[in-house]
Amino acid sequence: MAWLITTLIVVPILGALLASATRNYARGVALASNIITAIGAFLLWQSFDSTLPGLQLVERHGWIPAIGAEYLVGIDGLSLLLVILTSLVFPFALLAQSRPAGDRGFCALMLIMQAALYGTFTAQNFILWFLFYEMSLIPAFLLIKIWGGEKRDRAATKFFLYTFLGSVAMLLSFLGIYFAKGTFDFAGLANLAKNGDLLTGNVKWFAFAGIFLGLAVKVPLFPFHTWLPDAYETAPTGVSMVLTGTLSKMGVYGFVRLLLPLFPNEITTMAPWLLTLAVCSIVIAPLAAWAQSDLKRMVAYLSINHLGYCMLGLFAVTATAARPLVEMQAALSGVFMQIFNHGITAAALFYFVGLLEQRRGLRGIGDFGGLMQRTPLLCGWMSVAMFSSLGLPGLNGFVGEFLIFKGSFAMTASFTAAAVLGLLFTAVVFMRAMQSLFSGPLVETSIAFPDLRSNEKWVVIPVTLLMFAIGIVPQFLLNIFNSTVVQMTRLFA
Repeated sequence: MAWLITTLIVVPILGALLASATRNYARGVALASNIITAIGAFLLWQSFDSTLPGLQLVERHGWIPAIGAEYLVGIDGLSLLLVILTSLVFPFALLAQSRPAGDRGFCALMLIMQAALYGTFTAQNFILWFLFYEMSLIPAFLLIKIWGGEKRDRAATKFFLYTFLGSVAMLLSFLGIYFAKGTFDFAGLANLAKNGDLLTGNVKWFAFAGIFLGLAVKVPLFPFHTWLPDAYETAPTGVSMVLTGTLSKMGVYGFVRLLLPLFPNEITTMAPWLLTLAVCSIVIAPLAAWAQSDLKRMVAYLSINHLGYCMLGLFAVTATAARPLVEMQAALSGVFMQIFNHGITAAALFYFVGLLEQRRGLRGIGDFGGLMQRTPLLCGWMSVAMFSSLGLPGLNGFVGEFLIFKGSFAMTASFTAAAVLGLLFTAVVFMRAMQSLFSGPLVETSIAFPDLRSNEKWVVIPVTLLMFAIGIVPQFLLNIFNSTVVQMTRLFA
């Protein structure tokens, strides 16, 4: 069944070609492509043996032997989790997006980006991985620049420059590693690093800095985050959902797949500084969200906050010499859960903001009020997504955050204690938003403001039920990556 991974990558590309060639059926072609990839992801899940560590369903072919490039794809628990997340978010985003002008191009670019993400989460050779990694950048740039809102040129250019320059730094670092060791294979490089034979001296630090910079921009980690609010605010609703739901996970995935295995000693040396950046992301981002009047910018800053929890867990795992294995496993499991849960919840929040904007033509917090009287269903379901993002027990957001704090507190108590302030500030942001939107004075408008329509319920209800399912019975997700977590903690220990 190794061919399933290649099928997942190829189907969206074929769908993009077909969508761009049709006049009136681009949206249908894109959704059909997503149905096929969702079935493929389910079959991949069924074929995956969660009791075995390491890569499975590996497919390997020669490509460019002269530079050590080969077509090498495979999955472990983390890769499978992100493949499933991608298969959920993209159809959700396509259904959420109102039909734009130039629908063919929009759908084609979305499918190309989906193929690039599947490749990024399964490639096991740096050249192939970097090709897919950069392949996602161009569609995202064009989607923001062509279909974005006001100031889209500035936002798209800023997004491109930040991510491209970070990618250049990462590429230069890996070229240095290749010239020193002659391989781009992730597993081979990780073995060299484990034995202390990867690089030495200042060269190793330069390589670490380049890869760290490229990934920190992509997450993004404070203070490399300034491109994100502009991009998320300007992008169309469906694109914002994909940017926060899946593209931001490429950075966190890169930290787990590349930086931690290749540079464990450097991360341990820099741990106090890295943990400080993670805490800044957790604490400062919700304060910035508190100051926003635009709902999209508010959700964008809160996205930085939630990804900061992932970075706190990752850096805590390698922060000290004495690391209890059980707490390392708890922190890493929390990171993986948070990656998935944030992808679902943040995408849902952007969808609800998009629904408000469609009805009112505005999205400022002060532009709404008394919505509970007019749209009780919309307010109710949106409240569930907000409480999920807040980490309310019984919803998906609680599981990942609890495990991260449990594991991190045992290893880096002071930094974790400081990070708890982020939970408080996030609660204040959401309570303020809910009070203004749902319970404030009724804002009179001549525009009809309907409650959830039937087609919108088909999008909202399955996603919300998934939040409850993960919050109540998280084991079906934890089982996917338990063996991967155990293997990684032994490596880091």
